[in-house]
Amino acid sequence: MRGPDTALLAREPAPLLAAIDLGSNSFRLEIAQIQRGRYKRLDYLKETVRLGGGLDAQGMLTEDATQRGLACLARFAERLKGLSATHVRAVATQTLREARNRDAFLSRAQAVLGHPIEVISGREEARLIYAGVARLLPPSPGRRLVVDIGGRSTEMILGEGRTPLVAESFQVGSVGLSLRYFADGRLTPEAFRAAQVAAGAELEEALETFAPRHWRHAFGSSGTVGAVSQVLAACGVTDGTVTPEGLRWCIDQCLKAGRVEALDLPGLKDDRRPVIGGGLSLLYTLAIQFGLDALVPARGALRQGVIFDLDERLHAARAGAHVHDMRDESVRQLQERFHADLAQAERVREVALALYDRLEGPAGEARRELEWAAQLHEVGMSVSHHDHHRHSAYLLAHVDAAGFSQSQQRRLAALVLGQRGGLRKVEASLPDETFVLQLVSLRLAVLLCHARQAPELKALTLQREGRKLRLVPEPAWAQRHPRTLYLLQQEREAWERVGALVLEVPLPL
Repeated sequence: MRGPDTALLAREPAPLLAAIDLGSNSFRLEIAQIQRGRYKRLDYLKETVRLGGGLDAQGMLTEDATQRGLACLARFAERLKGLSATHVRAVATQTLREARNRDAFLSRAQAVLGHPIEVISGREEARLIYAGVARLLPPSPGRRLVVDIGGRSTEMILGEGRTPLVAESFQVGSVGLSLRYFADGRLTPEAFRAAQVAAGAELEEALETFAPRHWRHAFGSSGTVGAVSQVLAACGVTDGTVTPEGLRWCIDQCLKAGRVEALDLPGLKDDRRPVIGGGLSLLYTLAIQFGLDALVPARGALRQGVIFDLDERLHAARAGAHVHDMRDESVRQLQERFHADLAQAERVREVALALYDRLEGPAGEARRELEWAAQLHEVGMSVSHHDHHRHSAYLLAHVDAAGFSQSQQRRLAALVLGQRGGLRKVEASLPDETFVLQLVSLRLAVLLCHARQAPELKALTLQREGRKLRLVPEPAWAQRHPRTLYLLQQEREAWERVGALVLEVPLPL
């Protein structure tokens, strides 16, 4: 069958795409179009939420911080009205990676926003930052270093052209350092020294990886770099380029002021004032340790990277098998890394998708998740054949997989964990009907392919009415496959024990 006409796809009007960045200091919403590779911003909203300042000593997000976040998301939701749900992507970063009660926050936040919120790993955040920066920079020879200082994390990426080569995330940011060393509002030499030592200790392991000999140009992305750049330009210290001399000048102005509220720097916005101590300490440490003689502010950031990534996913979905998004490549790499049996993975994938389609499960991301779970369901065998599904689930929940959010990796892990045995271990996910359809499709596929041969699907009739499934084998098939029929009865009993699904497998007369 012919694939879609790529020339026709290129002539379609560019859709509106939206990215929501739930950062530790600010929440941002950007709406843009990408037409023939050109990026056009249509709207941009930013609110200082200081979610990262709302983590208490136990790592719990306070109710005050939660309310600030929800109020902001409610305003974002108003602006998003009318946009297709598939054209909106919301991501959360370090604060929600850390928060012990993040699931409770996400449940409330998603209800307010009206869209899913994905918690992304530090390395995935770094990859997306580089995508946003690299796509909006003019072409230049040589390798680039991109630095992004957030509220509670700092990302460093080494890349060439549009390709990230090394991407790392460090748990140190402007909000965290400011809360720890400048919480009383005093700007003292002792506080700056202590903050710089703490930042240096966190970044020290990357000294060799990002040493100056590995890159030719350095760019700074997002809030802290942008804020310092604006101050340096407004005060005539530099043209906006961040230099060690310029940073020392900024720190001197802070020391002369003595306190945050007394600081009067042209170009410094009020929302940046409370976190300027930590931001300058971290940026100066980076400049000295990594030889950043000239850090140029970049236009792109995480939110643009999210939009570029979303555009690629939508293009892949329209183009079918002709174009793959980053997650397909990550799945292939994981299969290779963990020595998956590719023939068995393909058998299970084909059967699981065929069964899922018969059950009329939701298309789109849900169907793709089932496909990826099937392709990776045995990666845990690289650890041990015994309880390999548990090892597979652990690997999928914790491995760095470019393109996947932590939220989606946890869903894949739950599917793979539930591929065999009792269902109590995934009971928390069973109220979700889509998850149940994914899981029963995967379990039946694994069962039918247990002999590592392609099953005779035409000999099996599968019907669904709500959460009631009826799987009817032809009598001749049942006679040829008594062991599989036995396993199907075991499967029926497994679902009966949890009550999440009624699976009928009538025995042939």
